[in-house]
Amino acid sequence: MGTPLRYVLIGLILMQLPGVARAADPQDAILREIGVDERLGAKVPADLPFTEASGRRVRLGDYLGAGPVILTLNYYTCPMLCPLTFRSLAATMDGAKGLSPAKDYRVVTVSINPDEIPEIARAKAEETRAMVPALAGADDRWPFLYGSAESVRRLTDAVGYRYRKAGSDFAHPTVAIVLSPDGRVSRYLHGIEIPPRDLKLALIEAANGKIGASSAANALLMYCFQYDPAARKYALYARNVMRAAGALTVLLLATLLAVLWRRYGKAGEGRGKES
Repeated sequence: MGTPLRYVLIGLILMQLPGVARAADPQDAILREIGVDERLGAKVPADLPFTEASGRRVRLGDYLGAGPVILTLNYYTCPMLCPLTFRSLAATMDGAKGLSPAKDYRVVTVSINPDEIPEIARAKAEETRAMVPALAGADDRWPFLYGSAESVRRLTDAVGYRYRKAGSDFAHPTVAIVLSPDGRVSRYLHGIEIPPRDLKLALIEAANGKIGASSAANALLMYCFQYDPAARKYALYARNVMRAAGALTVLLLATLLAVLWRRYGKAGEGRGKES
């Protein structure tokens, strides 16, 4: 077998290997570039200038300081993924009982498209907020922002959000980023469908328990549930659940013994005195 023919055959064999085939696929190259580099504790730049869907000039810091924030990064001409995530997030917010976006937290959506069309941004904001009854008359609790390429890049770099323009669309990950009241990244909630319990726990965690109607109930929830980075969700923490159950059992036994002593101990003392 001549040398050139041998190289041709080797090349044909390599092309059949999955790894080589993937490396040659442009779409896979794009997928390798997008993703999320989690930067827990990182602070978002509060001075970033944006425009709200209504046309009002704002800064990102205008939405910080009064409770935790759910930050989402999307674009308003997205044909499928973003509308789906908006509907899912609205349903999740409705299912997170005990917390209201009108008073306990807010959502901030920022477009990753620096060439966003204001009319489309306004229409998307109205359409999405209409899915959350609790936001009636409180549009500032879920602003839809757009801004310059510099503002978008500084924000996405701060939270580790990697995306890429592909033609007229954008390839981007799906994640909700929960910020503490002072604008620090507290938790990343990945995926299109976020369980209401996970959203509630992430918001309670970001607010350090100072949210909702009962701080005691929040403390109990955070004691029994912990975030599992591998599974990317909150799960029951068995050790703490067992401790809580043990403490409750001891308390119930002590209560029962106290009741029994009051009922039968005093009766026994009375009979002793009569004799």
